[in-house]
Amino acid sequence: MTAGMIRLQKRALGAVVVAASWSVVFAGAAQPAAAADVQSKQWYLSALQAEEMWKVTTGEGIKVAVIDTGVNPNTPTLKGQVLKGFDATGAAGDENDDYDGHGTNMAELIAGTGAGGGLKGLAPGAKIIPMRITDTEFQNKHSVNARDTEDAIRAAADSDAKIISMSFGSLYSTRGEREAVKYAESKGKLFFAAVGNDGAGSNKEEYPAAYPQVVGVASADRNGKVAEDSQNGNMVDIAAPGKEIPRWCDNSFQSYCYGSSGTSAATALASASAALVWSAHPGWTANQVLNVLFDTAGRDWEKGTLSKYLGHGLIRPAMNILKGKGDPGDPDISPLTAERTGGSPASPAPSSTSSAPASEQPAQNENADKVDETVAAGDTEAAASDGGVPLGLIVGGIAGVAVLGAVVFAVVRRRGAA
Repeated sequence: MTAGMIRLQKRALGAVVVAASWSVVFAGAAQPAAAADVQSKQWYLSALQAEEMWKVTTGEGIKVAVIDTGVNPNTPTLKGQVLKGFDATGAAGDENDDYDGHGTNMAELIAGTGAGGGLKGLAPGAKIIPMRITDTEFQNKHSVNARDTEDAIRAAADSDAKIISMSFGSLYSTRGEREAVKYAESKGKLFFAAVGNDGAGSNKEEYPAAYPQVVGVASADRNGKVAEDSQNGNMVDIAAPGKEIPRWCDNSFQSYCYGSSGTSAATALASASAALVWSAHPGWTANQVLNVLFDTAGRDWEKGTLSKYLGHGLIRPAMNILKGKGDPGDPDISPLTAERTGGSPASPAPSSTSSAPASEQPAQNENADKVDETVAAGDTEAAASDGGVPLGLIVGGIAGVAVLGAVVFAVVRRRGAA
C-alpha cells in the first residue's frame, strides 16, 4: 500500500459528487447562494417543524462537541455560539482555524442563529465546542498528530459537551479510537457519526459510526427517500435530512453553495435533534434521549427492529417536543448495546414502559429493507406494491393520518418528521 493510499483513510463525509438525479434542479453543479438567500434553501427546517419546536426549546443549555476541520466562530450566524475547544491536529493554528469550511458548516447546521442571513441551526440555543482533526489533504500538507481522532474524542468526552457530532469517517479502526469511544460512553456522552457516502460503491463500514457505542446516521432526501450514496448496513441506526443542504463553498466564507451534501449534514441535524430533546428534558441521560429518538422515528416496520438503510427510521424530534411522544426507557441501559453504561447512575429497576427488554438487541428487519431498498432506488410504486408504504410516506405523526399521501419532507405540509 502506498503512502498516498494510507492517507485516504480519513476524509470529510460531506464532500460528495452531485448525483445525476439532482441535475434538473441544480443544473448538475453546486450553485452559489447569497447569504440573504440561503435560509430559503433550508427546506428541512419547515419539514421538521423547527419554528414550532423553538417555541418550546431552542436547545439552550446543551453543548455539542463538533469533531471536524475546525469551526470559524466569526461567521455572522456563529458569533457568540462557539466556546473554547481543542486542536488535535498537531499543526499550526487552533480549533478556530477551519482549513476547509466543513466544520463551520456542521456547526452552523446545529447551532447557527441565522444572524446576517446565514444558516439557521436546528438548535440555535445550543453551543458548539470545536475539536479540530485532520483530513487527507491537510495530512498531505502538514506534519500532524497520528492520533488526532482518538485525542479529539477523549477531549470531547472530558468537555462539558453532552453530545459529540462527528461528520468524519475512516475505513480503519484502531485500538486507541475504540477505547476513546468507550471512554466517551462512560462519561455519559451521546455520540453521533456519519455512516459515509459510498453506498453506490464499496459500501464498506466506516468508523467511528460502526462502533457499537456510536449512533450511525444515514442520509435521506426531502421526499423521505434514502439517499442513493448513503451507506447501508449494520452501522446505520437512524436517518436524517442530508440532501440539498446549503453549505459554505470554501473556507473563505464568502458565499454558500448548495447541490452536494450527504451523511455529514444528516449527522449534524441528528445531533441538533438530540440537543432539542435533551434541552426539553435536562434530567435525562444520553440513553433516554436516544431511546426517545429511536422510539419516535418514522418507519412502517415493527418497532425495535432495524432497517439496514434507515436503522430505526427517520428522525422526528417534533414528536417528543410538540406531542410528548417517546418512551425514555431505562436511564442506565444503552439502546445501542443493551448494556449498562458507566456514565449513568444506576437505577433500582428498569422503566416499566421500556420499549424492549434490556437483554434484547434490535434485530435486522428484512421486510423493512425490502421497502426502503426500492425507495432508495426511486421506485415508490414498487415499494407500495411490495406490501409496504413508501418511505417518503411513512412518517405520519404531527400532521396526522389525513395527509399521509404527501411526501414526508414536503415543506408545504409542515410535516414533523425527518
